[in-house]
Amino acid sequence: MEPKTQVIARENEQEIFITREFDLPVQMLFKAYTEPVLIEQWMGTRVIKMDCSPHGFYQFETSNAEGKVVFSANGTIHHIISNEKIIRTFEMETMSFGVQLEFLEFERLSDNTCRLQIQSIYKSVALRDENLKLPFVQGINMAHNRLQKIFN
Repeated sequence: MEPKTQVIARENEQEIFITREFDLPVQMLFKAYTEPVLIEQWMGTRVIKMDCSPHGFYQFETSNAEGKVVFSANGTIHHIISNEKIIRTFEMETMSFGVQLEFLEFERLSDNTCRLQIQSIYKSVALRDENLKLPFVQGINMAHNRLQKIFN
């Protein structure tokens, strides 16, 4: 089965484009990306801090069964328009590929469907390619599938 979340990484470009259509109202998808209790459900990670306002911030953390932190990410929210757009930075703290600039666009298709488009920009093509060596595509598809299932 083809993944529902499409990830495009063009050769020699430092961007990743992510697109997914959801059988959800756009308002619900936007909440799933901005409300800590919802983020924790579909991402499977703990929200340590979150302020979804311009110049706000967020911090996520995932621990294994022994309590050791295995994933930690943070960022700054630069611009946010409810149900339409988020511009933010994203940094996985334990990885070497640095900070990305992300543009998330939420598009209403009908009362019960919407599209999410994400453009992630890396400092270099090499850093972007380093991220793609991880199970990035599988991970985003798993998370988006879980989001669709939980909120449907």
